[in-house]
Amino acid sequence: MSANGIPPDLRTALVAAAECGTLLVSSDYDGCISPLVSRPEDAVPNPASIAAIEAAAALPRTYAAVVSGRELAVLTELSGLGTPVSLVGSHGSEFDTGFAVEVTDAHRALLARLIDELRSIAGRFPGTMVETKPASTVLHVRNASAQDADAALDAARSGPAGWTGVQVTEGKSVIELAVIETSKGHAIDALRAKFGADSVIYLGDDVTDEKAFAHLRAGDVGIKVGDGDTVAAYRITDTDDVATVLEFVAARRRTFLTGGT
Repeated sequence: MSANGIPPDLRTALVAAAECGTLLVSSDYDGCISPLVSRPEDAVPNPASIAAIEAAAALPRTYAAVVSGRELAVLTELSGLGTPVSLVGSHGSEFDTGFAVEVTDAHRALLARLIDELRSIAGRFPGTMVETKPASTVLHVRNASAQDADAALDAARSGPAGWTGVQVTEGKSVIELAVIETSKGHAIDALRAKFGADSVIYLGDDVTDEKAFAHLRAGDVGIKVGDGDTVAAYRITDTDDVATVLEFVAARRRTFLTGGT
């Protein structure tokens, strides 16, 4: 999709947002800035999206953020992003200024039990793997057979997902068990308040992004990337379209701020 190919209704919404007082441009990482891949560590960002989001963040009264399910340290390394772009990891629990909620010794003890249990489950189903984060652990089933993937997820749901104090987030071929409560929706609220944003643009492709879309308000723009049910008002096809949208927003915002037409 070229800039001229942006659907008229989405273009109108993006122009209105780009011409607000203070703008926040935000996106998920995997499936948006980077294509989905079999090995999470191979998720290389689209250079055009990185350039566009950095260009937006460099403009006056314009802020940019990437809100991801990944651990913050991993998100930072993979994306190559940093100040002035804000990074939020672990579905909103890890900000570049620290954790959204204090992680206590009790949280850490529960997390250790969760990790052990998910590793036990993964050991029974080939192609599954466990990722650990500072306040959560994730069971990945993307590389397992359909039968093993379903069985592994069911084992997690019927077991550790039901433990007291565990917060459950499911996404594409993953289930994440966290010991502190947060979401991408709460992350968007926090970023909006921090920057005093009048309008928020958010792009996301996964089930977890629906919580971010649900926290958007009148004048915001929620864009679903790819297939699947969504509460977002707009939809685009793939990561190339994400780059096109981000480039359009950055250019339109620059034109507005410099008094162009």
